[in-house]
Amino acid sequence: MTRLLSGARRKPRRLGLYGPFLLLLAFAVAWSAGWLWLRAETLRRLDGARASMIGAGGDLSWASRAVTGFPFRLDVNLTNLRLREPSGWGLAFPTLNAEAPVFAPTHWVAVAPAGLAFTRPTGGEVMVGAKVLRASVSGLAAHPPRISVEAIGLTFTAAPGASPFFVRTAADLHLHTRAGPEDQGAIYVELDRAAAPLTGLMGRIAAGGPVNLTADAIYTHAAALSGPDWAGAVRAWSAAGGSLNVRRLRLAAGDAVLDAHAGTLTVDDDGRLRGALAASLRQAPRALAVMGRRGTIAAEAAGAAGEVVGARSAGPFAAVTLDFQAGQTTLGPAAIGPAPKVY
Repeated sequence: MTRLLSGARRKPRRLGLYGPFLLLLAFAVAWSAGWLWLRAETLRRLDGARASMIGAGGDLSWASRAVTGFPFRLDVNLTNLRLREPSGWGLAFPTLNAEAPVFAPTHWVAVAPAGLAFTRPTGGEVMVGAKVLRASVSGLAAHPPRISVEAIGLTFTAAPGASPFFVRTAADLHLHTRAGPEDQGAIYVELDRAAAPLTGLMGRIAAGGPVNLTADAIYTHAAALSGPDWAGAVRAWSAAGGSLNVRRLRLAAGDAVLDAHAGTLTVDDDGRLRGALAASLRQAPRALAVMGRRGTIAAEAAGAAGEVVGARSAGPFAAVTLDFQAGQTTLGPAAIGPAPKVY
């Protein structure tokens, strides 16, 4: 009887010994099944995005794709990736590698080790090289998604037969978008030590010096910025009453510094900016005088604008208002060039 009781007591001990291993095996099987489901879902969404782009008149294609990273990541590796929207804008990546942790499958980090090329509807293709080119994307359902882009050591080379891009090189580029309350979106752009052959007022002052740009703005009706292509999205946003509130816009090029801290801008029917920016501008009278002598703007308008700017100068800086109206950019009474075109 004692032996029987002793044997009966030993069985639970064996179950206690094997139980953790059985639980670990069950967890491993469930985790593997979950990873395989996430892999299949990633492939399904890629196929869905391609079908959506093609259905809208654009294109999305790749030469090869692979989803790896088991057990803790999703690694998506694409070669010869090409995206084109209906308006003609496009991107091409020789290689794009993206990854997301399994516990946060909507937060992606991507790198383009071989750079990229982008296509303009009218200007042609531009190849972009970089020492570092990476981005992170999350919150895809937000307006806008949470996007951060970092590029170091940039070069821009127009393809044979394409028109030159307005920037040749840049030391750094940072771009961030964030969603805010009350259907607002925020965008921040920083371009450091760029080589850009500026024209117009800033070009006259810059004299070929390096360009640094900082732009910080909030825009309304963020959810309305949506459409089959960029032009359609901006038109929909503008029709909904969207406006861009500039918190800071600083453009430094050589001796020239344009520093705007306030202004509200919209987009008119032909895709050009409309509104006004209150700013300070360094060396404005000199630039206006040069532009008047060279016939870039009418001598009378240049003289009148120079008098206005001179009266508002404090040392090398002058308080100015840049107006974007009827497709033109004006400084005081002088039209100094076309208004910037958004699409």
